[in-house]
Amino acid sequence: MDSENNRLLLIINPVSGTSNKKELADKITSRLSAEGFEVETALTACRGDATRLARLAVDNGMAGVLACGGDGTVNETARALCGTDVSLGIIPAGSGNGLARHLGIPIDPMLSLDVIAERHIVPCDYATVNGSQFFCTFGVGFDAAVSHRFARQGRRGMATYVKSAFSEYLNYRPQVYTVSANGVPITEKAFLVAVCNASQYGNNAYIAPGASITDGLLDITIVHSGTPLDAAVLGFDLMSGYISRNTMIQTFRAPSAVIYRTGSGEAHLDGEPVMMPAVLDFRCCHRGLKVFATTTKTRFRPIVTPVKSMMNDWKIALANIFGR
Repeated sequence: MDSENNRLLLIINPVSGTSNKKELADKITSRLSAEGFEVETALTACRGDATRLARLAVDNGMAGVLACGGDGTVNETARALCGTDVSLGIIPAGSGNGLARHLGIPIDPMLSLDVIAERHIVPCDYATVNGSQFFCTFGVGFDAAVSHRFARQGRRGMATYVKSAFSEYLNYRPQVYTVSANGVPITEKAFLVAVCNASQYGNNAYIAPGASITDGLLDITIVHSGTPLDAAVLGFDLMSGYISRNTMIQTFRAPSAVIYRTGSGEAHLDGEPVMMPAVLDFRCCHRGLKVFATTTKTRFRPIVTPVKSMMNDWKIALANIFGR
């Protein structure tokens, strides 16, 4: 980050997540102004606004754009910053906050500002599917079906997501996919296929615990179909970080991949529901996005890391309920 350029654009999605965004802009601006930044603020009103606003920030020569919202807001903002010298800052205020959690950014919006204040910029990878960027995870199969069901619900949050997943599971039928990567095609009837740039969906659900956002590789996870008991064990392993040891799982890394399915249908990009064609072409764009990141290095440990993260979530939730 240019030490002489301290201009930031703060983009806030006022309807993301479950928390109230009232007065948040003033608090963020006040804190960052004290750190020597000049902050302009803009609110999104509809899908695509964050991308449009971030592009204006690039054109205006700003040093960084801060996305205050969930993974959808982060995705829209980051799309405009790929391949530029403008850095992405993440202020988590969504339901899952998958990319923020992967990067070790505090989930409390005000505490996340400590990362911005450090001015530590890391060149990170991003991924594309048929030319569309994503930064955390892409999925077809069960997780995509849940994403579409969740989007139709009137309420957000973890409880609504779990309810959507359970309802979808009752009628879901696995599909046949062919995944071609590293010159090897694999054809399987799968519960889901996830292509990951980062380690988790959000809410501490680790679909690719070993994923790195700086290694130039995509982590591809194939979840095979199984019994309801298998699904229950998988759910535990997903939340505990032991999913790579699950016998229903097949994982590998590649800089690119192609997924073939029987027809067009549901998918998700960073948790946002989309419709995609039958052939899905993936690329990892190495070091293509500059991101404000923490200087603290932490090693992922199954059970330990997820439990610490969940305890911190509860602490933040109680602080929001009872005041600080």
